[in-house]
Amino acid sequence: MSYFSELALQYIDGQWRPGSGSWDIVDINPFNGEKLASITVATVAEVDEAYRAAARAQREWAQTNPYQRRLVFERALRLVEEREQQITETIIAELGGTYLKAGFELALTKDMLREAMQLAIRPEGRILPSPVDGKENRLYRLPVGVVGVISPFNFPLFLSIKGVAPALALGNGVVLKPHQDAPITGGTLIAKILEDAGLPAGLLNVLVTDIAEIGDAFVEHPVPKVIAFTGSDKVGRHVATVAASHFKRSVLELGGNSALIVLDDADLDYAVDAAVFSRFAHQGQVCMAANRVLVDRSVLAAFTEKFVAKIRTLKVGDPADPATQIGPLINSTQAESITAQVDQVVADGATVLLRGSTVGTLMDPVVLTDVPAGHPLLHRELFGPVVMVVPFDGEDEAVAIANDTPFGLSGAVHSGSVERGVRVAQRIESGMIHVNDGTIADEPIVPFGGEKNSGVGRLNGEATVEAFTTVKWISIQHGRSRFPF
Repeated sequence: MSYFSELALQYIDGQWRPGSGSWDIVDINPFNGEKLASITVATVAEVDEAYRAAARAQREWAQTNPYQRRLVFERALRLVEEREQQITETIIAELGGTYLKAGFELALTKDMLREAMQLAIRPEGRILPSPVDGKENRLYRLPVGVVGVISPFNFPLFLSIKGVAPALALGNGVVLKPHQDAPITGGTLIAKILEDAGLPAGLLNVLVTDIAEIGDAFVEHPVPKVIAFTGSDKVGRHVATVAASHFKRSVLELGGNSALIVLDDADLDYAVDAAVFSRFAHQGQVCMAANRVLVDRSVLAAFTEKFVAKIRTLKVGDPADPATQIGPLINSTQAESITAQVDQVVADGATVLLRGSTVGTLMDPVVLTDVPAGHPLLHRELFGPVVMVVPFDGEDEAVAIANDTPFGLSGAVHSGSVERGVRVAQRIESGMIHVNDGTIADEPIVPFGGEKNSGVGRLNGEATVEAFTTVKWISIQHGRSRFPF
């Protein structure tokens, strides 16, 4: 794994170097436990160096012709395409992602790089009228300066690029902190691609570290004006609190507890396909995954039979095998936690429709029903291959159950009538919901984000411009103002 060793460094001010901390983050293959690399952690001093470097480089970058900035992302896209096999192998080895998952993540990443090209030239100024004679009001849209990006372990290539590339394209500098379980795919791999694409030194810095080493320094540092965080609601709440206390903006993409609703007139075979993908993509380690499949009682028996039958066909195993559909969870702690939660809900009265075993980080799919009303498992995010089938009687009850969660990220409604599906979708308290489709979707120009505990703010398209730029008002008095003294 020499490729991992080459990238097992910090990337600060255009230099590849080891961290100066006293301990290492060990990068482990979640399927076989193989050690991929050790990375000595970055310290608070290196957080400062990274942010200062980004601030220095950003001043010139902001003045660079945006048509020149976009060329970096054109070259980066070509490099991703040329290195697709190597990136795929990295996703499989570091994340336990299957070939299907890697392909899906790469497609999203390439779309986001294409969008970054457009974002470079998208910001527009405005001239507004004034009630004062002779005054001209100009609004300039400018980069915020430096953006701090904190990315998760599940789709780290895409979710890092989603913050990094647009922020850079809009004229900002960036400091990226990838998740400790995905330091290469979510961090230094991206730095290498953008370095090779000609991004000027210092504009992107990657810090592989842990809160145990740096505390809140990444968020508290005076340089970044915006913190873009993707991860759990618990950590997101802390990030938002710290950022707000330092007068920083935060963009938070947090957890979910999505419901996929199957109405009585739905195409059941199609709904089954959508539900299986929505729950079991990347072993259920997706914030938009359908934790709960809500089914009208009149079609419950027919749907459940088809649903369980299809899930039985899913192949669990080595993600390096192209036939594998469910690979390992990210680490043994996660596998043990999910298994324990299933044990508890079964002890509390849930009915098991399908359950195999958990061996190491590999967990067979679990299908539950008859989960007691009000059970904690119905309300929380479940990051694993476990799904709950919940019956309902009529649209009103479906909406009430779907909304009975502190989260509001995504969802889906299946109906034979598109407009009926839309009417139900409008009543669901979520940032995104899809009619006659799965719960997992992200498109480069459509605002992405959640309600309630699922986040604050939106990204993609114009929402990204709003997130990573600021508006400056410059007025010009062409005549002479009259002052009262």
